[in-house]
Amino acid sequence: MAVLAESNVASRIPARDLRRARSFYAEKLGLEPVEERPGGLRYRCGNGEFALFESAGAAAGDHTQMAWEVDDLKETIAELRERGVIFEEYDVPGLETVNGIAEVEGNYPSKGGAGEKAAWFKDSEGNLLAIGQAVTRSTPRPAASQEHSGGRLPRRKRRS
Repeated sequence: MAVLAESNVASRIPARDLRRARSFYAEKLGLEPVEERPGGLRYRCGNGEFALFESAGAAAGDHTQMAWEVDDLKETIAELRERGVIFEEYDVPGLETVNGIAEVEGNYPSKGGAGEKAAWFKDSEGNLLAIGQAVTRSTPRPAASQEHSGGRLPRRKRRS
């Protein structure tokens, strides 16, 4: 369907408590909405956008719902940790994090990448969010090298 291929994509993220979610996104992530309406907040990041919407349902938190691509993952994690963001830790077959960071083999081949360094955290509503950095042949690789195909994430080991 060509019409969708030429359209922009935007994420919709549920929030049981929109006021609490707005506070988390402002204080922990440094994001302010560009538009507000009853029951919803719209944000812009780079060339994309997402909306938080009021929902009675609870987030499962077992798969990545939205991710940011960053140029320096370690610097981004350090800044977010300073703001109080807690990163998930995983230690299961196919995915292991070291200090919150996993290496995902094979991601970003269209960007000349050999993989991706990634980290996951939950927002105030239990939504699982991620940040990632493409690993190119010249990007330093972390010590642990693991494969993960994306989608649902395994159970977490511990939080730090």
